[in-house]
Amino acid sequence: MRIFIAFEGSFEPFDVSADETVEAVKLMIKDYFHIPLSEDNQGRRYLELVYAGAALRNTWSLADVGISFCSTLKCFVKEEDKPTLYVFNAVTQEMMPIMENISLLGKKVSDLRTLVTLRCGFPVSIYCLRTPKGQEMYDCNPLRDYHTDMGTTLRLDVWDGWKEFLMGCLLGQKLNVQRYLSKEGPVLKYQKRVALYIAAFYGYVDLTEWALKQGVQPHEAVGVHPYRAWCHEALHADVSKCPIHAAAEAGQLLILKTFVNCSVLCLECRNAAGQTPLTIASKHKHRDCVLYLLSKMWSTVSFLKISVPMRIYIKLKQWLLRAQSHSLQKGQLCKSRAFGAKVGDTVMVDGFTTPRMTSKSWHKTGNQDSQSILSKLPPLKAQAASKKPLDSLPVSQRDAREQVLTFPPLAEASKLSDLQRHEQPSKKEIIATARRKERLVRNKYLPQVPLPPVSRVGYSHPSLHCAAPGADFLLRSSLDSFSKHSGKTPRENAIYCLAVASAFKEKRWLQQLEIARALARRSVSNLTTQGGLTRCENPPEIVL
Repeated sequence: MRIFIAFEGSFEPFDVSADETVEAVKLMIKDYFHIPLSEDNQGRRYLELVYAGAALRNTWSLADVGISFCSTLKCFVKEEDKPTLYVFNAVTQEMMPIMENISLLGKKVSDLRTLVTLRCGFPVSIYCLRTPKGQEMYDCNPLRDYHTDMGTTLRLDVWDGWKEFLMGCLLGQKLNVQRYLSKEGPVLKYQKRVALYIAAFYGYVDLTEWALKQGVQPHEAVGVHPYRAWCHEALHADVSKCPIHAAAEAGQLLILKTFVNCSVLCLECRNAAGQTPLTIASKHKHRDCVLYLLSKMWSTVSFLKISVPMRIYIKLKQWLLRAQSHSLQKGQLCKSRAFGAKVGDTVMVDGFTTPRMTSKSWHKTGNQDSQSILSKLPPLKAQAASKKPLDSLPVSQRDAREQVLTFPPLAEASKLSDLQRHEQPSKKEIIATARRKERLVRNKYLPQVPLPPVSRVGYSHPSLHCAAPGADFLLRSSLDSFSKHSGKTPRENAIYCLAVASAFKEKRWLQQLEIARALARRSVSNLTTQGGLTRCENPPEIVL
């Protein structure tokens, strides 16, 4: 079979077999055009074949994807950079690739943590990085000191008991955030600042409004955990970042408007590098945010007889707040004020105290769930004691016991059963409920599967007849065996094959259907050749 390969302006014929794999064709093209391919620690250079608008996979055969006589395939040389480092997030259980220059390996841990914060949205004070051997990495040390090479996988650990709280923040679930808040006052205030920071980064409006109602200011720095209140010299510079900076970095325009409406001081709030939200939004190329912040900065504030530019108004307000705090301090000279940690507080010092950033769950740190306490059953001894006769119990306990063990009379019970019988859902309600549940079932491949227009022509489906009494049993066992060895049900496999075939956008829908059928047959034959399905089992027929 002769096909044609279009590569960099040339159009060359190739004689191949219909059962040839895409990988074998790529090797023929590489030898014919003398294309240098490579793969090392920094990246790889490889070939990509495109047919009918879809990139072909190496394991496919030409006949499976509908490549016939005189078909034309486009060939491209692709270059792909490999990540410099990988960071495993212990909270989300996801791997984050760090796509930076190899010069990152010569920098300090603090520089890497700045990049990680921009990727995951966590403030730098709530997590630490660890080597593959579990050694904690400190900000002041270079990455080379921890033998960090190209492609090394590091681990991101958070404070013990914070995993559920942080997952609630990442998903914007206000109720889960409230449920897993700490009972310690300083830690509680710190968690609320963290929640506002993460909500601003991901653009969760409900969580943002809740944190603002709790008294958290958008121009207030997140700071550090109260356990590290005395470690000023070892702190990361980004602990001074505020929620307004996170919103500007992520380009969350709605959150920026909420923060500015809450306090205009956000417009002049600066980070450790002296950058305002306008500078940060411009650096990350968020055009809408830049235009909004510019319009606010160049606006005026009108009073009864005077209008003041926004910059002067912000300076006046800052001066007023400083004067109020100064007068407040003068009025409290007779009172003792404690800065930072106090006697009896827990203090974490790098390298000296037992680490408390090991990503332990909320339940393993000694916390108890209120719901589990309510649903906990009494011990057996208490149950045996409760089985005493009513006459031997005091009057108060006897009344309570009678209230618990009292059942409705038979007449009322019969009325209740009649009521329940009348309130049973009808057939239409059952069908409507089933349809609603079916719509709620989600599949990641369904949005990608194109369907033909709805046909109005009525036709009947052929009925399925078993050839032998045991055919039904063999069919069910084959389907079960396919699901066991492939990890997908036949229906899920059919949907997956349709989604893959939909990438051939230049083909008609029926041609895409034929490609999907071929891929489905190939998946069954691969299981058979690999030993997934035994010979006595019939391979399931996957109808598309």
